[in-house]
Amino acid sequence: MDNATVKRYLPWVVATTLFMEQLDSTIVNTAVPSIAASLHVTPLSLKGVVASYILSLAVGIPVSGWMADRFGTRRVFAWAVALFTLSSVLCGISVSVPMLVAARVLQGMGAAMMMPVGRLAVIRTFPKSELLVAMNFVIIPALIGPLLGPTVGGLIVHWLSWRDIFFVNVPVGLAAQWLIHRYMPDYRSDTSRPLDIVGLVLFGSGTALLSWLLEVFGEHQLDATSAAILLFIAISLLAAYGVHSNRTEYPLLRLALFRVRTFRVSVVGGFVTRLGLGGMPFLLPLLYQLGLGLPAWQSGLLMMPMAAAAMGMKLIAASILARYGYRKVLIVNTLMIGVTVTLFSFVVSGTPVLSIVLLSLAQGFFNSLQFTSMNSMAYADIEGKDTSMASTIASSMQQLSMSFGLASGSLVTAWYLGNVPQTDRFAVSSALHHAFITLGVLTMLSSLSFWTLRSGDGNAVSQGASHAA
Repeated sequence: MDNATVKRYLPWVVATTLFMEQLDSTIVNTAVPSIAASLHVTPLSLKGVVASYILSLAVGIPVSGWMADRFGTRRVFAWAVALFTLSSVLCGISVSVPMLVAARVLQGMGAAMMMPVGRLAVIRTFPKSELLVAMNFVIIPALIGPLLGPTVGGLIVHWLSWRDIFFVNVPVGLAAQWLIHRYMPDYRSDTSRPLDIVGLVLFGSGTALLSWLLEVFGEHQLDATSAAILLFIAISLLAAYGVHSNRTEYPLLRLALFRVRTFRVSVVGGFVTRLGLGGMPFLLPLLYQLGLGLPAWQSGLLMMPMAAAAMGMKLIAASILARYGYRKVLIVNTLMIGVTVTLFSFVVSGTPVLSIVLLSLAQGFFNSLQFTSMNSMAYADIEGKDTSMASTIASSMQQLSMSFGLASGSLVTAWYLGNVPQTDRFAVSSALHHAFITLGVLTMLSSLSFWTLRSGDGNAVSQGASHAA
């Protein structure tokens, strides 16, 4: 297989798997009420089904790079797709929430290997002069997943069963396997790097315990003393990892990179921002279906404008960044995200559909600009030898913040709902409205983290961002 053939088809291989992963991550949100009814649980209690997947991604991503170096990109990528496809079948045949959560954890492990290993293969195949064009080709088709996910999920749930949403991955996974074995290059590292097992245990257990605490606290399943003790343990584990990472030669995540100001602001600011945004894909379908009484397929259609706007923003984000700079864009855009999140608190049963669509378009527009800005600025002052580790840290923190954001959104909603049954449409709508206000204010406050940027920050990658967007 010559290099020209690999360059021609590799982006298709990676785009196919990203499409499958992105479709799956969004299709489940629309089906939450139907899954809850089928398994005889409350919808808010199913946040673990979504959070377990995201958390598995956050814990698994740091290991994927080591696995690719050790076993080769083709083998690891094929394993990842096979695991993702098999676990999708397990999700479809689940008969209880614990079984579904376990299957979603396996799905997350597969996705954790797919995303970074696919990106690594593209980076090693294309020279820098062609890399941005290749990555743009990979990313834009992958956005079709979120665009179709809510609608496909809504239609499947409306006409068939929620179990069928997971079986959609099977034909896509089989097609991806054929492409992988035919066109995927097999890259390995020239040097053997030991796996930081201690770091993996400390970091993985600390983040998993912290996320679990947020989930069970929202369900009021722990008393304050037990929750405080477990919170202390989780923080201690993460602190122990921080000490460990500074004392080992090959840490799982090299935290010294946080000394780079633009990287630190991007990752930390992005983490706080996603705390307010992470719960929106979970809460909006609840608002549309439980609060407004819409069927699943209509709820899915109302999610489409947000994904469409996010996809369209990719075409103009670089021009906006080049004209106004990262500092101004991130400060103003974060405030606008907070405003749009807050405006969802005014959506009631009598709200015109056009108003909801316009609000969703604005939300998707600002979200896409935010993530494009933060993700590209993270590497502005990172040296070439540290790019891989910086990407690993940023990806891990991004997935972790999404998990925490989902948990915090559900926690805030459950707190406002109190002991009122979730079958009370008025009470659910009121709780969701108050949650949107709280999350919107939190998002607006996160804009303070970007005030530490300087006017010239990010200029080193603005041209790259222009091509990638």
